[in-house]
Amino acid sequence: MIVILDYGMGNPSSILNMLRKAGGDAVVTADLDTIKSATAIIMPGVGAFDNGMTRLRDLCLIPILTQKIVKENTPFMGICLGMQLLFERSDEGELLGLGWLAGEVKRFDFSTLEDKRGLKVPHMGWNIVNPVECDTLYLGLEQEARFYFVHSYYVNCRDPQDVFATTIYGHEFTCSVRKRNIWGAQFHPEKSHRFGLQFFRNFLKEVDSASN
Repeated sequence: MIVILDYGMGNPSSILNMLRKAGGDAVVTADLDTIKSATAIIMPGVGAFDNGMTRLRDLCLIPILTQKIVKENTPFMGICLGMQLLFERSDEGELLGLGWLAGEVKRFDFSTLEDKRGLKVPHMGWNIVNPVECDTLYLGLEQEARFYFVHSYYVNCRDPQDVFATTIYGHEFTCSVRKRNIWGAQFHPEKSHRFGLQFFRNFLKEVDSASN
């Protein structure tokens, strides 16, 4: 059973709809007992970093998520803010993040660029995603895969091995991460049409593989 975390910071229903189109299913919940039995966990996220961490804390989700994902290696995907919360800190707030990945979240700053034409914050629109390796979630997405972005902040990985894909907006930045059973996407696969559909199909295959 895949759990989409319902912690008040995302669009879980859109993710659920895309998962079903990809041939899977999930439950949207913050119930601790249900999360304990999850075969995979997806954490969406739209909003501010501190609000996200506060919601996870107030719902008592951090201990069970740490147990499932860090200790039991349950497959996990963080989307947008859900990926940013995996890191240690953010320019957006003062609270510490989950710290499962080394690095921080930075705000786009184009003040030093000579040519700023078309560079607005937030970054909104479609961009080509360039996987470091075309395996697991990027199988079948080797050639000019386009995904939809809406964000003002991006992650800066301290460990280059955690970088799974990059894109360019003003400069190259990490738009997807991977560390063992943990995946993250700054873009919104649930809004990315056929590219997002393939992304979720690949995630479902990873979940099935981990369960067998």
